[in-house]
Amino acid sequence: MSQKEEFITHLAEGQNYKNDFITLGTGILAGEPVTGAKVNIALKTMNRHGLIAGATGTGKTKTLQVIAEQLALKGVPSVLMDLKGDLSGLAQPGTASDFIKNRSKAIGVDYDPTGLPIELMSISEEKGVRLKATVSEFGPVLISQILELNDTQRGVIALIFRYCDIHHLPLIDLKDLKRVLQYITNEGKALIQKEYGQVSAASVNTIMRKIIELEQQGAERFFGEKSFEVEDFLRIKDGKGVISVIRLTDIQNRPKLFSTFMLSLLSEIYETFPEQGDAAQPKLCLFIDEAHLVFSNASKDLLEKIEAIVKLIRSKGVGVYFCTQTPTDVPDNILGQLGLKVQHALRAFTAKDRKAITKTAENYPDSPYYNTSEVLTAMGIGEALVTALNEKGIPTPLAHTLVRAPITRMDILSPEEINAVVENSVLLYKYNQDIDRESAFELLNQKMNDLEEAQQQSRSPQSNASAQKSRRTASETSLIEELSKNTMVRQMGRTIFRELTRGILGSFKKRK
Repeated sequence: MSQKEEFITHLAEGQNYKNDFITLGTGILAGEPVTGAKVNIALKTMNRHGLIAGATGTGKTKTLQVIAEQLALKGVPSVLMDLKGDLSGLAQPGTASDFIKNRSKAIGVDYDPTGLPIELMSISEEKGVRLKATVSEFGPVLISQILELNDTQRGVIALIFRYCDIHHLPLIDLKDLKRVLQYITNEGKALIQKEYGQVSAASVNTIMRKIIELEQQGAERFFGEKSFEVEDFLRIKDGKGVISVIRLTDIQNRPKLFSTFMLSLLSEIYETFPEQGDAAQPKLCLFIDEAHLVFSNASKDLLEKIEAIVKLIRSKGVGVYFCTQTPTDVPDNILGQLGLKVQHALRAFTAKDRKAITKTAENYPDSPYYNTSEVLTAMGIGEALVTALNEKGIPTPLAHTLVRAPITRMDILSPEEINAVVENSVLLYKYNQDIDRESAFELLNQKMNDLEEAQQQSRSPQSNASAQKSRRTASETSLIEELSKNTMVRQMGRTIFRELTRGILGSFKKRK
């Protein structure tokens, strides 16, 4: 048996699947693609998460596109977080150039340009279906983690949520949360202190500043109604899974908003989806591009929350895939949970780069056909080292892979094409409505207005009596003054006074 035949057998034995799979590409041996040495990924294990890594310009975003395409063709919907704006092309068929035809022939797959059903979504100013969530849905724990609060400040947030639950004050958006914070340190201070004890004004002020910081990153557009129902990600159209592309091109410099949204989405999916157990294919796959933005700005508590969700969400039939430059961008505890690893080329320009490459090579299984460290720096665009899990959960053989070309457009949509996709959305009229129903902000303001009116009414009878008394006094005073100015009246007064005096003195004299 030749080395090429041994290589084909080596890969085939490691990928002996009983259920359905997707084909990512074909293996490369001695620098040449080997037709028949296909690199397949079992659908059954695609809820075990994954990593797509590589230096800028090595093709990792196109690999993400290929995986999402193949999942869609198998009827698996997916969610793509598009920070660079180059994934909208999934809606249009690709171009069958000679280069792509030759590449497909070498891999041993047909190239059939096809546009796929996509849904454009946004949490900012981008066009698309608006994704929103209420403050109440986040809950006190998640809100505290996002705002990076200490234990004392977390206690204040927990108090606010408890108070609002008891008194039926809906926390919809950030202005509701800020209004309740103002209330517990001003008008409602005595009531809060009576029910829950002293609340530190310094803690409230710190929380308020952190909320304002979050608002400055655009979070006021994300918090509100109507809340997005994550079941709407699970749509199938014409037998193909719908690809939801969340356009985030205008929030690359707002990492806190991005990590807030990502964590809330994972939390909502985990809490909403039922347990699935072992299934022939995943229910949903999420692809997080530029994942380093999530981890580089996340607090310790936030990282622990992400780690916990990644560990547990696979039981809901959901796979999470991180796309970043190096595996070291992902915390070790999360990296250890990732079953599929697709590693594109790394560049060694410095001693630090070479150390990173050595460390990266240690994350992959040993192979009798490759020196992993050397292959990492020698791969071309569209090539990657790939290892996955087979249906028994065992890592498949490491394969230097020539990745197949996307069947959809490898470019962005034009503004007119984007408008057409958005206008044809069945979700647009469900979510793109401005709803500002009565919530904590309005209810507390109304409560204060009612209290002021009641106080004014309670003071009114006393005020009227005082006013009448003042009027009588003033009237009596003015009468006396008027009489005192009359000469005849003054004379009569003196006469009466004199006669009275005489009578009194006279009686005294007679007695005496």
